Amino acid sequence: MQLTEDAIKKTLSRVEDPDLKRDLVSLGMIQKIHIEGKKVSFHVVLTTPACPLKEVIKNNCIEALEEDFGKDWEWDLFMTSQVTTVRDATPILPQVKNIIAVASGKGGVGKSTTAVNLAVALAQTGAKVGLIDADISGPSVPTMFNVEGEQPSVKKVGDKNIIVPISQYGVKLMSIGFLTPTDSAVVWRGPMASSALRQFISDVEWGALDYLLIDLPPGTSDIHLTMVQTVPVTGAVIVTTPQKVALADANKGISMFKQPQINVPVLGVIENMAYFTPEELPDNKYYLFGKEGGKKLAEKYNAPFLGEIPIVQSIRESGDTGYPAVLKKGPTQTAYMELAESVARQIAIRNASIEKTSVVEVKA
Repeated sequence: MQLTEDAIKKTLSRVEDPDLKRDLVSLGMIQKIHIEGKKVSFHVVLTTPACPLKEVIKNNCIEALEEDFGKDWEWDLFMTSQVTTVRDATPILPQVKNIIAVASGKGGVGKSTTAVNLAVALAQTGAKVGLIDADISGPSVPTMFNVEGEQPSVKKVGDKNIIVPISQYGVKLMSIGFLTPTDSAVVWRGPMASSALRQFISDVEWGALDYLLIDLPPGTSDIHLTMVQTVPVTGAVIVTTPQKVALADANKGISMFKQPQINVPVLGVIENMAYFTPEELPDNKYYLFGKEGGKKLAEKYNAPFLGEIPIVQSIRESGDTGYPAVLKKGPTQTAYMELAESVARQIAIRNASIEKTSVVEVKA
């Protein structure tokens, strides 16, 4: 077979993306083919920089090419990425590709800790990430990012005042905690809290982002409805612990997103505090809150199980000191990076297989 650009594409059309179950050529992932002498270079544009199957796809490409053209050629593959999106250019957040809700039915399950480490982990892969702390009455993001004393600046764009978000560890941040005194309570009725969230979404200079995470308060409240009425949410991630009390509330969180009038895809379930491992006994696992509750919840709703995060002292210490655990080498870093890969993977699958989410109208 003569080596031409079309011949190369024909060969690579046999190679599938393992997640999307479609060939790389029809997905538009093979780009910039260049043939010079015995050297061939091209770009494989993955759906996310957090793709866990990067090496698998690369090796499958080389195997297919060697099968058709022999081993006399030098194959130079550049593995790049472009995060997929199903969002249209809209007046609100026009440059944000994916909006991800991080939710839980119950408080105290480590949802904010998970959201913070997930955001930083995605940023570590090279993605552009933002995080909105939508828990108006209990903002914890400033503490977890060690930016408690920071205040965002405001700039004039036309006739409008635009807030410039705080950046830390590669993540753009917005929280009510930046706008109120540290020790004062935010005692607001629902409409005021909802108004604050709308401002965080539409009046902040988010710019171009691959992922904007919204860390929601516990339960199913005005904030949740405001979010789905303001922007089309790409998908929701549910955080729970394995015990029955947390699972009962997580059930309600999932069922809210699945209601026909809301219809936000559930990207999967994360089981936090899945087991305890003492630092001096790294091979031991103690299931303090039960076992595999999150996995069973995911199976019940036919949703992906995104992973387990252990309960270890270093995660609590990282939250208190404002240096996320995912930045410290060890098993927790591995767990959070794998979680980021799982979430990014499910977003790519969702974008390839489900129609775009619409802003919903919910009657009170």
